[in-house]
Amino acid sequence: MPSFLPPIRAAAYRLPLLSGWRRMTVAAVAGAVAALALAPLDLWPAVFIAVPVVVLLLDGAGRRRDGWRGGIRPAFAIGWAFGFGYFLAGLWWIGAAFLAGAENLVVLMPVAVVALPAGLALFWGAGAVLARLVWSPGWPRVVAFAAAMTLAEWLRGHLFSGFPWNSFGYTLAPSPLFMQSASLVGLWGLTALAFLAAAAPVLLLSIGPRRRPDRLAFLAAALLFALHLGFGAVRLAGGPDEAVPDIRIRIVQPAIAQNEKWASGEEDAVLGRYLALSAQPRADGATPNLYVWPETAFPFFLTERPQALAAIADMLPAGATLLTGAARAEADPRAENGLRVYNSVYVIADDGTIRDAYDKVDLVPFGEFLPFERTLSALGLRQVVAIPGGFDVGMRRRTLVLPAAPPAGPLICYEIIFPGAAVEPGNRPGWLANVTNDGWFGDTPGPHQHLRQALMRAVEEGLPLVRAANTGISAVADPHGRILAQLPLGPAGALDADLPRALPATLYARLGDGPFWTLWLLLSGLTIGTFIKTKTRD
Repeated sequence: MPSFLPPIRAAAYRLPLLSGWRRMTVAAVAGAVAALALAPLDLWPAVFIAVPVVVLLLDGAGRRRDGWRGGIRPAFAIGWAFGFGYFLAGLWWIGAAFLAGAENLVVLMPVAVVALPAGLALFWGAGAVLARLVWSPGWPRVVAFAAAMTLAEWLRGHLFSGFPWNSFGYTLAPSPLFMQSASLVGLWGLTALAFLAAAAPVLLLSIGPRRRPDRLAFLAAALLFALHLGFGAVRLAGGPDEAVPDIRIRIVQPAIAQNEKWASGEEDAVLGRYLALSAQPRADGATPNLYVWPETAFPFFLTERPQALAAIADMLPAGATLLTGAARAEADPRAENGLRVYNSVYVIADDGTIRDAYDKVDLVPFGEFLPFERTLSALGLRQVVAIPGGFDVGMRRRTLVLPAAPPAGPLICYEIIFPGAAVEPGNRPGWLANVTNDGWFGDTPGPHQHLRQALMRAVEEGLPLVRAANTGISAVADPHGRILAQLPLGPAGALDADLPRALPATLYARLGDGPFWTLWLLLSGLTIGTFIKTKTRD
């Protein structure tokens, strides 16, 4: 026996005996430790310490004499505290939005920073209860924990419009090597693997009759994780992906401060910055023919400023195209101020004409629109974006046709965090165009986490990613999630790159969450089967 195991085992045996605030404190600390695995720190081994602690705490949740019902309340408390620590440590940076151009909403900062993690943690509390209801000694409890917590994460990503930011699968996605299995089972499959693999080390602490089967189960989990990494290595072994011929991209990162983006009188200066960065010569002397500008690039409605479209036409070389974020207005007498305003992407040709447009479908609650607007606005609240009534919701996801480049799948900011919803069904694009403004969050983990999720979508769909961010991180990545070029967070600049060629549709792109649900049903069936067998034997 390794010399380090006895003291670890002795400490582990004390964890199930904890109760009350001590138990919740340990669970919350474990959640915060697990969050160290998220971008930008990427300390992924942390989950192999944090998750076993939670499993041991749940072991002690059923010690009361009043049977399985007695374990529900402590199980929920453990799961909730674990989730609260994880989400608080992983999402604290959301408070920065209230200090960057939304100072009149600074009173809401504590609500956002504390209440959001507390609300998200409810899903993990429910997951812990579900796991504890089918808890069996030894390795089956690890499978039960993985199945229940994965279901909780899937529900968090779908219910009430969904918020899958920092789903647990991202804790084991620090590099493209770890991401490639997403092309088979997507983010939710990686989430199941992350919970299963992270919980498995607790099996090394088993003694007595359970020691041998638990060790074998640990080896099975380790083998599964090794196969996951091996698949990633094989998939990346082919080297760089080919580029689409004759497509030369220029991404503009203007680094416009939030208090300038919508400031009155800054319209010409903002447009001038975009035009100047776009007009800079490439290092290789070639002329770009596909320009990408970030989300809501203009502090005005582009269709109301023909001189702005004329300036863009003068800047664009012959045959070039601009893909840009912009606010789009549509007259509607029923809407506030007679206008419906959309967060959109325009396709602008070299003659300054708008050839196509896409309106954002997934709006950020409290950021771009105010839920329960009539009630909350009466209390003096409004959305962070300073547009009366907020943005309106687009009709559907759609692929944009470009004059001289492969069709683009536009994803505006937050839209790229939703797995399985990145492209228009039945109309697969040639690349993902993610335009965003992460300037709200400053130099915090937020922009790094956002980029990581965008890379995961590229791997899932087998599509290259072109990402234009106001303050960074702008990047071009291939369909394997490898970053080929990027601009760092903060400074202004222009990024030149070729467009990688798309891969054939991945298994995940073809079947969606089907492979994940097959895996989840296997885990659940194994859990329920062993639980029934254990109860029958007892």
